[in-house]
Amino acid sequence: MKLGLDVSAVPVQPAGAGRYIVELAQRLGHHLDLELLSRSDDTQRWAAIAPAAYLHGSVPANRVLRLLYERELLGQSRVLKAVDVWHSPHYTMPHRAGRPTAVTIHDLTFFTNPEWHEPAKVRFFRQAIRYAAKHADVLISVSEFTAKLLREHVATDVPIVVAPHGVDLERFSTTGVQDDALFSAANLSNSTPFILFVGTLEPRKGLDVLLHAFSELARENDDIELWIAGQMGWGESNFAPLLDRHPVRNRIRKLGFVSDDLLPALLRRAEVVAYPSRGEGFGLPVLEAMACGASVVTSAKTVMAEIAGPTALYSTPGDAGELAQALGQAISEAPRSRKERTAAARLRAQRFTWDASIAQHLEAYRIAQGRKPSIH
Repeated sequence: MKLGLDVSAVPVQPAGAGRYIVELAQRLGHHLDLELLSRSDDTQRWAAIAPAAYLHGSVPANRVLRLLYERELLGQSRVLKAVDVWHSPHYTMPHRAGRPTAVTIHDLTFFTNPEWHEPAKVRFFRQAIRYAAKHADVLISVSEFTAKLLREHVATDVPIVVAPHGVDLERFSTTGVQDDALFSAANLSNSTPFILFVGTLEPRKGLDVLLHAFSELARENDDIELWIAGQMGWGESNFAPLLDRHPVRNRIRKLGFVSDDLLPALLRRAEVVAYPSRGEGFGLPVLEAMACGASVVTSAKTVMAEIAGPTALYSTPGDAGELAQALGQAISEAPRSRKERTAAARLRAQRFTWDASIAQHLEAYRIAQGRKPSIH
């Protein structure tokens, strides 16, 4: 089978969905003939990521032009006609495509919680998801949680394949012999206890709640700090004033986007990994923290509970008091209890492998190829 994969939406510093697409590009070539479609200014990066794949660098670099190219021109292009199955891994898909098409749906927050996104994005992605649900040959959901919401909010008769994300269990491990050197190179203290947040800084991630919770926690813990790893996203203007006026601003450190080498070290060294997101499609930082043997505090009744099960501590999304209590419980947990819980988290993380995810993707492509091709 020859597969075409659209990688044109992945930013230079990928997070979440972007990292998922990178994993696909790196791994799918071991199982089938892979062709990648990238932005015209981004071919060098993808040639390094997936050297065995055939690369088409024909997508405009401008975001609006990129989306117009996909919708109006890609479906009838030589790029798409040269493959057996096309995979659009980020909600959208080419119109009038004459090839079997798979589309990944990451979450349904554009429908369930539109206030978490810019209004223009809500309108665009609602339309894109509805189109994919009607015209794709198979939909790929990143979790059972997302698949359930997809069936509830979008009318579709298209087959849905659930393919949870995986974790690299060698990179995200419980031991790291280079951690001290990595911390020193990043000018980070090897002795300061810290709570770690990892994720794009945007409203739905619950950073406002975490900052309020840290205010309470800091009154009872004189030395602990809050380290925030991630790049700024939409809603920065809401976050910056909270940070500037924080009563213990001197104990909060913004790390920005961290390297692939440093991230596992941070997860291993954290007293607690806090991921108080109000809602996700998967919640990859939770899984990676579990694989590193970290103590995790996250949001109850979300997809993160599907991933972590009984190995994490939980608080109600948006409740700063509950979050402070859960963080305090994690910090003060008896060493034996903590060791048992984090060991169980590592074992649970081992269920989520990229090999298993790739196997589900290959099944989705077979389903797509087996359906009668049509002009979408």
